[in-house]
Amino acid sequence: MKVALITGITGQDGSYLAELLLEKGYMVHGIKRRSSLFNTDRIDHLYQDPHHPKQRLKLHYGDLTDSMNLTRIIEECQPDEIYNLGAMSHVKVSFDTPEYVGNVDGLGTLRILEAVRLLGLEKKTRIYQASTSELYGGLAENKNERGFYDENSPFYPRSPYGVAKIYGFWITKNYREAYNMFACNGILFNHESPRRGETFVTRKITRATARIALGLQDKVYLGNLDAKRDWGHAKDYVRMMWMILQADKAEDWVIATGKTTTVREFVRMSFAEVGVELEFKGKGVDEKALVKKCNNPEYQIEIGKEVLSVDPSYFRPTEVDLLIGDPTKAKEKLGWVPDYDLKDLVEDMMRSDIKLMKKDQYLKNGGYTTLNYFE
Repeated sequence: MKVALITGITGQDGSYLAELLLEKGYMVHGIKRRSSLFNTDRIDHLYQDPHHPKQRLKLHYGDLTDSMNLTRIIEECQPDEIYNLGAMSHVKVSFDTPEYVGNVDGLGTLRILEAVRLLGLEKKTRIYQASTSELYGGLAENKNERGFYDENSPFYPRSPYGVAKIYGFWITKNYREAYNMFACNGILFNHESPRRGETFVTRKITRATARIALGLQDKVYLGNLDAKRDWGHAKDYVRMMWMILQADKAEDWVIATGKTTTVREFVRMSFAEVGVELEFKGKGVDEKALVKKCNNPEYQIEIGKEVLSVDPSYFRPTEVDLLIGDPTKAKEKLGWVPDYDLKDLVEDMMRSDIKLMKKDQYLKNGGYTTLNYFE
């Protein structure tokens, strides 16, 4: 039985990856930070009684800032594969906590690599490092001849998060070359799902859309509506993570859809899922979205109602306007093909958030429900 260790297992990617690996028969170990609150909602459906003889998911308390703890866990698990998905991954917040981000996202990667080396597991353990499209910084001159960012495009990070991740990228590459370790970077472009954190823009949009449609919220405030991102589904991306570590050779890979969409269009698509057509008026910080038409009798919002405004406080100090990745290498060499397109993704997120907000609405009205978030 193969053994995998996942940092960040309680996050979006970690939970989907744990599902995938368990389906493939792995023993899965996960690292989670100690908290006074339960933070395992995304993986609770996978977790059985720890004393159950067939339990193949085990959680360990740990932190990417604690090298001794990481070394102890790796020594105990003796993993065949390590997926380093743990990070402080909110770009806007990274400007507020730059030292912490550098410690976790940058040096945290080094701590894992060094632990594997010191424990003599270089030949046994394959390592996946979750890199990011924020490495590119959105500079037009750094795209390839086809107009995309690929594995050979120059980096120019525009946030403390991106800068920390560039250290993680290069230290992974360095350990691969210096110690002949099977260590790979997956340069992931934006990937979303119903399990995305509530403060990330896509989930903020779908949650707000559901709440507005149900009369639980008046409007949503967003930042740069012109920003363009290459959005895919997290389920497709974690499958590619696994494929990377099954390859014959350790390499770095771009994981992307090859299509880019504005934040504004994502908003439009989200409201369309509940039959609401929007009209955008104004420019820049004065732009607003108004209800133009309601085509679903279940979700009737007053025509002309303002449901979106721009809040300048959500703009980043250095903005990345456009990101679009070139997944050619992943498709040609590993045969990776996404199962979801953007419409599928928005539909999946909206279906989940409508269900979740109906539960909130029911509870707000004094009811009781046993609806499961992951049903």
